[in-house]
Amino acid sequence: MQLVDDADGALDSWARFCDLSDELFGGAGDLSAGPRLAPVVADLCARGLAELLRDQFIRSLEGIFRSNAVKKFWQQFHPYCNSSAVERIKFCVQENWPEDILSKALEDICLEKNYQEKCVLALVHSLQSYEDRSPHRKSKALDCSSSLMPRYQLMVSSVLLTTLPLSFPEILNVYFKKKLEELNIMMAGLDGSDPFDNHDLFERNSTSAWHSEMDIDGQEPGISESRNLVKNIGKVVRDLRYLGFTSMTEDSYSSAIIWLLKSKVHELAGDDYRIPVLGCVKKWIQAVPLKFLHAQLTYLGDSLDNESGSSGLKSPLASRPSSFPGIGVPSEALVRWHMRLEYFAYETLQDLRIGKLFEIIVDYPESSPAIEDLKQCLEYTGQHSKLVDSFISSLRYRLLTAGASTNDILHQYVSTIKALRTIDPTGVFLEAVGEPIRDYLRGRKDTIKCIVTMLTDGSGGNANGTGNAGDNLLEELNRDAENQENVDYDDHTNIDEKQAWLNAESWEPDPVEADPLKGSRNRRKIDILGLIVSIIGSKDQLVNEYRVMLAEKLLNKSDFDIDSDIRTLELLKIHFGESSMQKCEIMLNDLIDSKRTNSNIKTSLSKTSQTVGTVQEETELSHEVLDATIISSNFWPPIQTEDLTVPASVDQLLSDYAKRFHQIKTPRKLLWKKNLGTVKLELQFEDRSMQFTVAPVHAAIIMQFQEKPSWTSKTLATAIGVPVDSLNRKISFWTSKGVLTESVGPDADDPTFTVVDSTSDFNKNSTVNQLSERFQITEEEGESSIASVEEQLRKEMTVYEKFIIGMLTNFGSMTLDRIHNTLKMFCIAEPSYDKSLQQLQSFLSGLVSDEKLEMRDGSYLLRK
Repeated sequence: MQLVDDADGALDSWARFCDLSDELFGGAGDLSAGPRLAPVVADLCARGLAELLRDQFIRSLEGIFRSNAVKKFWQQFHPYCNSSAVERIKFCVQENWPEDILSKALEDICLEKNYQEKCVLALVHSLQSYEDRSPHRKSKALDCSSSLMPRYQLMVSSVLLTTLPLSFPEILNVYFKKKLEELNIMMAGLDGSDPFDNHDLFERNSTSAWHSEMDIDGQEPGISESRNLVKNIGKVVRDLRYLGFTSMTEDSYSSAIIWLLKSKVHELAGDDYRIPVLGCVKKWIQAVPLKFLHAQLTYLGDSLDNESGSSGLKSPLASRPSSFPGIGVPSEALVRWHMRLEYFAYETLQDLRIGKLFEIIVDYPESSPAIEDLKQCLEYTGQHSKLVDSFISSLRYRLLTAGASTNDILHQYVSTIKALRTIDPTGVFLEAVGEPIRDYLRGRKDTIKCIVTMLTDGSGGNANGTGNAGDNLLEELNRDAENQENVDYDDHTNIDEKQAWLNAESWEPDPVEADPLKGSRNRRKIDILGLIVSIIGSKDQLVNEYRVMLAEKLLNKSDFDIDSDIRTLELLKIHFGESSMQKCEIMLNDLIDSKRTNSNIKTSLSKTSQTVGTVQEETELSHEVLDATIISSNFWPPIQTEDLTVPASVDQLLSDYAKRFHQIKTPRKLLWKKNLGTVKLELQFEDRSMQFTVAPVHAAIIMQFQEKPSWTSKTLATAIGVPVDSLNRKISFWTSKGVLTESVGPDADDPTFTVVDSTSDFNKNSTVNQLSERFQITEEEGESSIASVEEQLRKEMTVYEKFIIGMLTNFGSMTLDRIHNTLKMFCIAEPSYDKSLQQLQSFLSGLVSDEKLEMRDGSYLLRK
């Protein structure tokens, strides 16, 4: 009978508990049923039903929360979630979407949750009152009361997350992006101008204005619009966290901040590489995102001073409050954000600059600020390998192609060396980047010539004379000369003990990308000229090419002004050694001696004429018009000579000069190279005169027309002693200038050339309409008075052709290395074999072209 009474009492109490619970849940804000719940809960707890009533209470709340609050909450977002991609774009461009919907929906569901939490607290109080009345009885009521609220919070989060539409995170992203962009625009328009302008950064105390306006609880008045905007964002964040969307909310506003930061970096960076960007970005981070985050953390109660010691985070930023102007000592959460945002800014700017590194180096040194930004970014991120891979790819597709001239490639290589020297003084990454360029240039025939031109030409090697001064390798020679007196960087013998300790303390290991075969000392000083010479492989080849170009230049000079050439030679001697440049020095000395000899001979001839008292005939030439370049042929490159018969007056002038030279320089004699040099002419016609500077052969041609006005091609060729084909090429110069006219002669293969005397005939036949114009001419059609390095090599290697033919006859086929080693072993008598592997390969390629040899599977053999 007692058991039946206990069961009936329990059922009655349970029914009473359910009724009071329903009354409490449906009270629409009326919590009066709470106090009446205490005796019923105490009775059920006394019967051991504490866990059961707790579970029933939570299930009831869950059902009501799911059917009422959650369903209404998600219905607010159904139009967006059920729309297509195009329709979603229309939602995003609406001015107050999703702010209005999100704020209203969050407000409604938070009110419902808040009321249910009060209901939960009513039950908690009932359970706690029971425990207070029965402290001596061990019961599960205490455990139930302590776990009731956490279980309710877990239930709310679980219900919301299990019913979450897939598009809700996207809605949050849109909200935070729009709000942060709006905040950024507000601050950008502060004082009617952009406070982050590159030319006027933060000069108007915008930081302090931010501090006052962003301090939500501060006493100082600020800009109300931005303050209200931050408070509204903070309220949304608080409500979302209240509902259990903490992680999703942080991800959303984090991605929005990162998106805004990325947009700002792209906006500031642009395609102008002459202005530094990194400093602007860092100041913008402190002025907008960090102060927004500081205000949010303060508003949400998450701001915690580093001095409280609640966390083990030890950041270098934490000890530098000055890094956060207007904030004071930053919280650890803010320190984390600062580190995160700065790293992302460095990485974003680094990727932008690496993607445009080819253009940046093309504009170097004007683009030095962009290079400095990239250097700082790489020091922070350590992603040097990304730069190497990306830049090598750009080089191969944009520079190392058949359409790029060798001059352009060399200029880009020099700029690359200078730019990467700024980024990485050790030269580790330059080794990787420069190797493809060097390999490609070694395969170009005109590489040596272009390098020599860059070494000696003030225009940097450009034909138009407008090369960048920074590309002129002569500058590097100057720097080497200026640094000769400085202590060598690697000379440790002169370093005192204190300096040695300082060097040891500052020592750093080479990067992991470094080539272990090359020691650190080889990287400490990047020698631009040395890297350029390494393309050729041997300084002797470069010196020989320079010697040929210098000879060509000196022979074409119309005066003896060689000061710049002497300066260049002295600089080259510093880098390549005096012994290597000895022949070049003799060539320049020849011109200096020629100037002095010319002066002596002219003075002597003038005195002789005055003493004898002879009267100069009209057809005779004055000795003053002749300047001779007297060279020591043994020290000059081979000079290409052609037979040329000069007019009698000129021949007499040369003979008189040679006789006087022999008298002064006995036993030395002059051997004239009549086809070399320049001649200044003034041609006088009936009504005009024209001035020219031409080669001797052109002068010899036109001077023949003093004797008679018309010549046939063959007769004129015989008169000046040149082949007819050569004459026809040379005489085209005078026909192109309108001085001569060509007509058909008696023989179809023997045209007649006639002088154009009158102005009317001149206008008809000439392509030039200016009278009294001075024309300049150089050797055309690629002709040169000096044998090129290739021609000299071919001539020298001809001696070894019989050896090579004999070897291939005996051995059948031989590789390039084997032929090279065999020649070095057996050709030790004069002339001894001293050629490089590349020179031998070039000569063998010529034999293959002449069909004397053939190459098969990497081996050379006689052609059958």
